Amino acid sequence: MTVIRVLLVDDDPLVRAGLSFMMGGAADIEIVGEAADGGEVEALAERTRPDVVLMDVRMPGVDGITATERLRVRPEAPQVVVLTTFHADEQVLRALRAGAAGFVLKDTPPAEIVEAVRRVAAGDPVLSPTVTRQLMRHAAGAAGDDRRSRARERLAALNDRERDVAVRIGQGLANAAIATELFMSVATVKTHVSRILAKLDLNNRVQIALLAHDAGLLEEDAS
Repeated sequence: MTVIRVLLVDDDPLVRAGLSFMMGGAADIEIVGEAADGGEVEALAERTRPDVVLMDVRMPGVDGITATERLRVRPEAPQVVVLTTFHADEQVLRALRAGAAGFVLKDTPPAEIVEAVRRVAAGDPVLSPTVTRQLMRHAAGAAGDDRRSRARERLAALNDRERDVAVRIGQGLANAAIATELFMSVATVKTHVSRILAKLDLNNRVQIALLAHDAGLLEEDAS
């Protein structure tokens, strides 16, 4: 059995204690460290080598967004799951743009938080299609002309098939659903996703979805 190494980052010791307690019941998860501020994360991650970081967004010192940005540019960076009290909030969006693989609400049932950690460790983002659409609507409302122009410039690097895949990712579709809709194999979809990430210098499919929305690709697809 592969053990998932988890680092907890939250300024509230009660939250950390609760997360540690709920994770302690999972045989495949090990808490390797705790931090009360984002400024502690880089050194602690270097020392403990976590697979997944559960990261609070709002902390009085270095916030979770800045800590996520610093982590995700490091070689062999751990996956980051944002802890928040809001579904669609500008800070959550900023964390996702910084490279977080998803988010969980602090009042999420313990079993679902444990499952979220497992999914992220396996390479799957923690965003349901419903939540993805909600976030994208929020992102679209916040996007200005400059952001749209920049997003379109970046997406110009994609070929037509990669662009089609990016649109479906923005719609919150999983690889199997994209394969069915675009009449290709799941393996081919995975190849396209890998190429998109490499061409656009992105960390995960959540960032692809945000970029597709910023560029207005979903509006074009619906018209």
